[in-house]
Amino acid sequence: MSLLVVGLSHRSAPVSVLERASLNADAQFKLLQDTVAAEPAAEAALLATCNRIELYADVDKFHAGVAELSTLLAQHSGVGLEELTPHLYVHYEDRAVHHLFSVACGLDSMVVGEGQILGQIKDSLARAQGLHTAGRLLNDLFQQALRVGKRAHSETGIDRAGQSLVTFGLEQLSAGADVQQWARGKKALVIGAGSMSSLAAATLARSGVAEIVVANRTFERAERLARILSEGDDTDVLARAVPMDSVPVELTRADVAVSCTGATGLVLTADAVAATVAGRTGAPAAASDGAADAGSAGVREERQGAETPLPGPGTAAGGDENCPLDLSPVPSGFSVMGEAAVAGMDAATLEQHGAWAAGGTAVDRPRETGRTGAEAEAELIGALAATATRVGRIPERRRPEPVADAPRPEPVLFLLDLAMPRDVDAAVHRLAGVRLVDIESLADASADAPMAADVDMVRRIVADEVAAFGAAQRAAHITPTVVALRSMAADVVAGEIARLEGRLPGLDDKHRAEITQTVKRVVDKLLHAPTVRVKQLAAEPGGAGYADALRTLFDLDQETVASVSRAGNSTTEKNRGPA
Repeated sequence: MSLLVVGLSHRSAPVSVLERASLNADAQFKLLQDTVAAEPAAEAALLATCNRIELYADVDKFHAGVAELSTLLAQHSGVGLEELTPHLYVHYEDRAVHHLFSVACGLDSMVVGEGQILGQIKDSLARAQGLHTAGRLLNDLFQQALRVGKRAHSETGIDRAGQSLVTFGLEQLSAGADVQQWARGKKALVIGAGSMSSLAAATLARSGVAEIVVANRTFERAERLARILSEGDDTDVLARAVPMDSVPVELTRADVAVSCTGATGLVLTADAVAATVAGRTGAPAAASDGAADAGSAGVREERQGAETPLPGPGTAAGGDENCPLDLSPVPSGFSVMGEAAVAGMDAATLEQHGAWAAGGTAVDRPRETGRTGAEAEAELIGALAATATRVGRIPERRRPEPVADAPRPEPVLFLLDLAMPRDVDAAVHRLAGVRLVDIESLADASADAPMAADVDMVRRIVADEVAAFGAAQRAAHITPTVVALRSMAADVVAGEIARLEGRLPGLDDKHRAEITQTVKRVVDKLLHAPTVRVKQLAAEPGGAGYADALRTLFDLDQETVASVSRAGNSTTEKNRGPA
């Protein structure tokens, strides 16, 4: 059997695909059950977070396993296989181990070094154990991943390389300001009471917000979280719980809202947020793009005379027929203010063109002054020609500066959406008076985050741990064969002692025990060196064949070896619990 992982994450898929592929709790359970029911897989575990969905399995066939796991992911996520496939990645054997260990250390997180992923891996293992889909391999893998992650955080400064997604999101909301100063005195609304929402609430409480309101579909969970916040030793915050239908009212009182629920639809629509902002500011929360366009329109009107374009091919007032200037090499839309359009033209040529433009017969373009386009163009060209005559050359002037958009008003409402699929309508990004940070904007921001030097140390830890885990698994693979060999040797000793008793019925107990012990010592000494050496060889890369060689040399029964392996798995799982 071999380890295989098929998945997608923020590194391989856009947020829109991750959002659609997210799995609720019921879908996760069903996916695990269907995976172990499939022919290629004997074990399965699922790591599903806000920015990754990864299915781990112990399979007996690589290609069949990839096809089956990909199909199951598509079926349970609701995203078609053809659409999902380009975003899937596949890791096998040591590469799969390396991937999970890297994930556990925070190297593959959206915010490098964040430690929240360890809790998510622990939850994944507990879920697989509860459904009995994790056997020896995945139990060993996930528990070792947890140990590797803890080692990375304790032995290196990877924590300095990044923070939790919540902390990073609050830093983005504060636009680079100190989070504690920004949060101090604010009223916060936390929508959801799961692990991410609880972390957000605790972070806000430690940051100094004055009040936290927790809303959740299950009111008891909201009450429990509010009570924990109120009774916390390291915070002094007023916390209370409200039912989910109170969110619209509480949003009108909140300065900052964090949402992370398992809802399949939007929790906060753009209309609801716009109404909240309008009620707070007394003005409609118009889309910022529209506001910028409206604000710049007046500036463009003031500059109308300076930016009137010189007619180009097919755009002159009188058309380009009989035009005295060869304008074909000049790009359309250039300004009469630009020296590239008229540099090198003498005054006579410009006057000639002005007269031609003034007598144009095509449909004129009206101006707000009431003049026709031909009249305005002739006036501008004539003035430019007069200047050229006076100074002897075309004046060199800069092109008009681009019109600046109207500044976006300071936000009165801050929203942090950590849900996948999203809880807050993406259209809220365009509302003036609101700052929204969601998974997509966090991904964009984290792409430019600097990498700490400690990351290299963590990578070395991961490489060493992957090698050690592989060696341990290969050594464990041969253990049932060694146990079966020693069991066979014990049976041979017992058989020979029984035969000796038949030949020497008068043998007393003392001599019988001495003879039995001597024979056992001889057998143990003969088997010690080869069994120790075969374990060492099996732990090396490519050592999987030594178990087969041992079974062949000693003519061991395959079913006996398998029964030893099953007994070992049963004992291990009985004594094993979540890490």
